[in-house]
Amino acid sequence: MKNKIKKTVIIVGYQCNNHCRFCIDSDKRGLRNKTTQEIKDEMIGAKKRGTTYLELIGGEVTVRSDALELTGFAKELGFKTINMATNGRMFSYPEYTEKMIKAGLTDIVFSIHGHNAKLHDKLTRSPGSFRQLSEGLRIFKKLGFNKIGSNTTIVKQNYKYLSQIAKFIFNQGIRNSEFIFVDPSYGAAKNNFKELVPKISQIAPYVRKCLDVGKKNNIYHWAIRYVPLCYFQDYLDQVSELQEVKTFKTEHLAPDFENFNVEESRQEIGRIRPGKCKGCKLFGQCEGIWKEYLKHYGDKELKPV
Repeated sequence: MKNKIKKTVIIVGYQCNNHCRFCIDSDKRGLRNKTTQEIKDEMIGAKKRGTTYLELIGGEVTVRSDALELTGFAKELGFKTINMATNGRMFSYPEYTEKMIKAGLTDIVFSIHGHNAKLHDKLTRSPGSFRQLSEGLRIFKKLGFNKIGSNTTIVKQNYKYLSQIAKFIFNQGIRNSEFIFVDPSYGAAKNNFKELVPKISQIAPYVRKCLDVGKKNNIYHWAIRYVPLCYFQDYLDQVSELQEVKTFKTEHLAPDFENFNVEESRQEIGRIRPGKCKGCKLFGQCEGIWKEYLKHYGDKELKPV
């Protein structure tokens, strides 16, 4: 088996210019942001530990005045991949986007939660956010920047539109996409569970149609994340965690925690395979379901294979 890519995800802080209804960090907005030097020191430490893949996330990285400086410093350190997760709004400014690419950004991941402004802006609670991310996408492509990915959080308000969201993403030329079942372990989805978190059995048919866009077009990474495998046994090559554990060894460095083994700790911290799953032929691969989900919905939906 090939050596795994060492990946460090630095959470620079929880400040953001969107107000997503489902945000896992909604209760952390008041925490202090890391200083420029703290983040640089974390980059240096990651480089010494052998990291080649660096990802900067928030909150929203681009609301920081030092975002360009941090990207440039990562380039100086020689990371092979310098990725950033973003709501895309700051990249609607061409000069800013050009500067970020010049500074050393190699990859970008846009958060796209709807296929139009009505749905996306309703979820971000930030009027104009869809228009700005769309403009950001256009500018990146105009500049010849092609390493563009997307994240879509699946909640009650958008799961019936997953096929349309998938088509929008595909038509943007994006070929690296994750569709992420909302994490109710912390933050807004935990606090407003009934309003936001759908049942796995309800979303599954829509997710499968969404994944079919990737399957039909032979896209390398067009994946679902954080779901039990029993509903997606014909899509195992499109389950993000199954690819991730083979590809990456990931660490997360946040203002309020450090996790140096993300792939293994998910099952210990947030997810569980209940007793009825024992004997399922996918048991060894599956990470199960969110513990918080089971508190509300139980395990009746789970169907051992």
